[in-house]
Amino acid sequence: MTAGPAAGEPARAVGRTVERVGGIDRTGRDGRTDTVGIGTTRIDTSRTDGTRPPHAVRQHEGEGTHVESRTGFAVGGTAHAEPVSVPELLARSRTLCTPPLRAAVARLAAPMDTVAAYHFGWIDRDGTPAAGDGGKAVRPALALLSAQATGAAPEVGVPGGVAVELVHNFSLLHDDLMDGDETRRHRATAWTVFGPAQAILVGDALATLGTEVLLDAAVTGGASPTDAARAVRLLTTATRRLIDGQAMDVAFEQRDSVTVAECLEMEGGKTAALLAAASAIGAVLAGADDKVSDSLQRYGHHLGLAFQAVDDLLGIWGATEVTGKPHWGDLRQRKKSLPVAAALAEGGQASRRLAEQLADPKGRGEEGEPELADRAALIEAAGGRAWTQEEARRQHTTALAALDEVPMSDEVREHFVALAEFVVVRER
Repeated sequence: MTAGPAAGEPARAVGRTVERVGGIDRTGRDGRTDTVGIGTTRIDTSRTDGTRPPHAVRQHEGEGTHVESRTGFAVGGTAHAEPVSVPELLARSRTLCTPPLRAAVARLAAPMDTVAAYHFGWIDRDGTPAAGDGGKAVRPALALLSAQATGAAPEVGVPGGVAVELVHNFSLLHDDLMDGDETRRHRATAWTVFGPAQAILVGDALATLGTEVLLDAAVTGGASPTDAARAVRLLTTATRRLIDGQAMDVAFEQRDSVTVAECLEMEGGKTAALLAAASAIGAVLAGADDKVSDSLQRYGHHLGLAFQAVDDLLGIWGATEVTGKPHWGDLRQRKKSLPVAAALAEGGQASRRLAEQLADPKGRGEEGEPELADRAALIEAAGGRAWTQEEARRQHTTALAALDEVPMSDEVREHFVALAEFVVVRER
């Protein structure tokens, strides 16, 4: 992508042709995407549980190889012979990281331990054990893979996986409260069940637990004291950047418009910073040098921007029954996400109408379904949806390029690629 809102001109939804590795994505005037070429990547998106694609299947196909999610993101890439099961990667990260994660949460004083357990989906509001949705576990999976990228066992990355998951959930607890969201992962948010004060306190506690877990790795022999300290610095820097990004996001809600560059800076902190840390923290615990760590962080940073671009699309056009988040939530809060920023930068009639709506103080936060549907249509007409889809593709490609700088086994590299594809071809 050489032109777009960052240069004052968003990509249009009509007539776009995107060069891809191993194929070409073509978007026609009807908005449908098809991929042609030899040796493209196919992601099998058939659902077994209605929530996520079960495999990233890489194989040689002839023509017409394609996958597209509700967000309109299609992947084309290098062909490979063997399938990589993303659910197996995520299940492994849960198997290895959940016991120490539970042990860390158990350190919290009552009732914070109960609030945290509810938030993670381990218990219901009355304390009954539950098997709730605890999230995708992408960050712990990346932490384990980053340890393997250095030749170490995945277990070396477990403290890193637990630490990033603790910090991630600290941010979710606070984010739900700040946004006033009453549902997450198809259940009531913690602040609505236990009150805002407990949600704030538990979020703070989870963030500090992340540091404790990393320092414990030096005590238990999982990492050298030097490498544990490097991992702590990596995580705390990412946490500060995450908070910076969240502060920008809140501030943007009170502004009539933001630039695409400002939006990308905000999302680089709010989402990409922690994914960058997750993608390198296992390698740091394993003793990797700064060159390897920096390259893995670049992978995670661009993957995080791709992840957030898709999240922004789902925040407007995602199905509530799939995402588990309120319908039109981002529009109701007047969030200046990427589709909105790109649409505002376009400058045409739909863009101007959108700007007028967002500048109108009447009904802020109380718009009904018809008004929000009209707003979504304006964003799409101004090219915001198409540009964000393209930005997700570009960030995905840039993330994969960073892996070329790290010597690792083909198997580990394929797992990184599979997780990157899972992040951008999803509906939740």
